[in-house]
Amino acid sequence: MKYAFLGAGNMASAIIRGMVKKNENTSKEIMVYATSTTHTKPLQESLGIGVANSRKELLQGADVLVLAVKPHILDNLVTDLAKELEGETPLIISIAAGKTLSYLESHLGAERPYVRIMPNINAKIGASTNGCCFGRQVSEAQKDLVLRLFESTGTVTVLPENMFSIFTVLAGSAPAFAYLYMDALARAAQKAGMPKAQALEIAASAVRGSAEMILQSGEHPWSLIDQVCSPGGTTIEGVAALEDNRFEATITKAFDAVLAKDLRIQNGK
Repeated sequence: MKYAFLGAGNMASAIIRGMVKKNENTSKEIMVYATSTTHTKPLQESLGIGVANSRKELLQGADVLVLAVKPHILDNLVTDLAKELEGETPLIISIAAGKTLSYLESHLGAERPYVRIMPNINAKIGASTNGCCFGRQVSEAQKDLVLRLFESTGTVTVLPENMFSIFTVLAGSAPAFAYLYMDALARAAQKAGMPKAQALEIAASAVRGSAEMILQSGEHPWSLIDQVCSPGGTTIEGVAALEDNRFEATITKAFDAVLAKDLRIQNGK
């Protein structure tokens, strides 16, 4: 099996590291090509993957091609890529935000099998939340391959494509919101006198435990909030302060901003 990665940025690197962490032998099956060696060289040195000298070398004999480039870069290379793919029959997996299955079909050929995947940066530690939708030409065997491949980096949720933009916000962008929240908590603790590193470790642990509580207990978040907030206690003061400062409305605005951007990319803007 040859896994060809076009692009070696943060997300591609996270996926590759997740794959190799799950199965070391996979490194022998992975080849990467990028215009700069900034990311490819560290991957080659630390994981032992192959690095192609050209897109032609990358594509030759590839069983799976992962389009791991930014949406605007994909726009710039699809015409040349369509020509370079002549005679090659890989399963094509795109992680480019906002680039639909119909976009891929219209630019690279409707007869090819396409899959859209939205991973997140947590693939680096095997904890990505991946969204997936399949094109018309994808076989059952190819679907199984994709699920196995991305389950090595975390969880996979199969979605209809009309839900993909929403998933992009929930799982693709929300980790950045969570990182920001945890850092804000740690900085507040630092202001109060605790060392920043210690505060960040505690905040991250509390967030991880809270997420597991949601997933395992089946209880509604507000039910859990009520359980933490004693009458006249300390926590309710913080919750009230967050509500006074429009915490929930701000999260909704952030969600809407990401969704709007994703839709603009789909419309070529």
